[in-house]
Amino acid sequence: MDAARELGKWLILVGIILAAVGGLFLIGGRLPFRLGRLPGDISIEGRRGSFYFPIVTCILLSAVLTLIMWVISAFRR
Repeated sequence: MDAARELGKWLILVGIILAAVGGLFLIGGRLPFRLGRLPGDISIEGRRGSFYFPIVTCILLSAVLTLIMWVISAFRR
């Protein structure tokens, strides 16, 4: 395949992924959970400031992105 055709396929794939992420942002308020505020995320509030580390959210996003990349690589073979 020539390079332009390969680039076209990648641009379509990236567009589909961006549309899916945009759709999640649109319906995100109606989901039963809020990404970024899941149980297990670390939140410490003090008198002088606060600290928030979304550890569970990071693990969940890592697992989902790993699954997506695995599926993409399986279709490329």
